[in-house]
Amino acid sequence: MGTLRLDHVGVVVDDLDAVAAFFLNLGFEREGGTLVEGEWVDKINGLDGVRAEVVMVRAPDSNGKLELVKYHAPADSEGAHPLPANRLGFRHIAIEINDLNTIVDELRDNGFDTVGEVRDFEDAYRLCYVRGPEGLIIELTEQIAPREAS
Repeated sequence: MGTLRLDHVGVVVDDLDAVAAFFLNLGFEREGGTLVEGEWVDKINGLDGVRAEVVMVRAPDSNGKLELVKYHAPADSEGAHPLPANRLGFRHIAIEINDLNTIVDELRDNGFDTVGEVRDFEDAYRLCYVRGPEGLIIELTEQIAPREAS
């Protein structure tokens, strides 16, 4: 196989500023943004007349990126659908954080809430799903057991 690494995950959004702010508040760093249009992007997307705004945000450890995309044309006529966690397809991304309880409290103060409950998995991780802007599901995970030495 020729796979080298996972480069990024694309997330199509309607309110680019709100979604970017959500991830920046979780500690992601803005890497850049641009407007894409033209025949080359039409051919990649299999759509005609694409005009899209793209913002890249990078995890603090630089191991993961999200490509946040707002399609100005052609526009999505259906809007966001907050799907349940068991719907087939890509459903959530997981972010390892410090101090999950504090971050969940801050998210709740900003109008976001957990999908279910904050729970511990054995004595290793504390985790939960948070419903972010536009119905996005973000898994927050905090390691609560010391890491084993390699």
